[in-house]
Amino acid sequence: MSAFRCGTVAIVGRPNVGKSTLLNKLVGQKLSITSRKPQTTRYRLNGILTKLDTQYIFVDTPGFQMRHKSALNRAMNRTVTDSLRDMDVALLVLEAGQLEKEDRDALAIISAETPLVIAINKIDKLAGNGPLLDFLKMVAALCPRAELVPVSARLGKNLPELLKTIRTHLPEQSAIYAADDLTDRNERFLAAELLREKLFRLTGDELPYGSSVTIEKFEEEGQMRRIHAAIIVDKDSHKAMVIGQKGLKLKEIATAARIDMEKLFGGKVFLQVWVKVKSGWTDDERSLRTLGFGDL
Repeated sequence: MSAFRCGTVAIVGRPNVGKSTLLNKLVGQKLSITSRKPQTTRYRLNGILTKLDTQYIFVDTPGFQMRHKSALNRAMNRTVTDSLRDMDVALLVLEAGQLEKEDRDALAIISAETPLVIAINKIDKLAGNGPLLDFLKMVAALCPRAELVPVSARLGKNLPELLKTIRTHLPEQSAIYAADDLTDRNERFLAAELLREKLFRLTGDELPYGSSVTIEKFEEEGQMRRIHAAIIVDKDSHKAMVIGQKGLKLKEIATAARIDMEKLFGGKVFLQVWVKVKSGWTDDERSLRTLGFGDL
């Protein structure tokens, strides 16, 4: 049997290329939240996949972008660059058939010393092999040192080949995490993220980017979790939008989040959610530290 390998793989790319969907599919569990809103991922999260001869530590990062200049966006971009410093492999995710300036920006922050694998995602959206082959040639010309692997994260297509390619760059060493560990994040963090996902998904494009979630109380009573959470919004009008007529929208958001929490935690969840207004929080460094963005 070949020597055991274990290492860290930073998943990077511009917003909405499918980084979180890819992570969830690779580890076989929903850890990183997804929605159609740009920059849904805000925090670094490790997803752990342990095989007989390999432990992959995937680091999901926010979508790297340069269009917005708020303190929140600066903090997220810093999360990306910090995550790349000590990685064994950089996994750049591109959307098949689309190469934008933000893709090049993301590529530019990856050190030439770091092994680079590029996952060409969403290949199921291209008609025929011709457009895909043309795109692969263009990316190969742009970055000759990278290894390219076409995949569909949504369908789980070609992921074994992606894992095989990544493995060749991981160091020979013992596992860092236990074989049954799936993530380095605790249930409190995951609960907040699941609620934020439902907030983003069920309010559509109507709710502005400036909303977040904080867990104010998390208690375990046997298999039961009692969770008190607050949705943070920027304006009173946003609060009304989240609550909805007669509280129906907030109830829908909380119910959907509770169902996912019970699936992930394997037990009953009592979830109480309310909405708070905190004006200008996305540009307030103290508020961002409170919401888990560390030193800014």
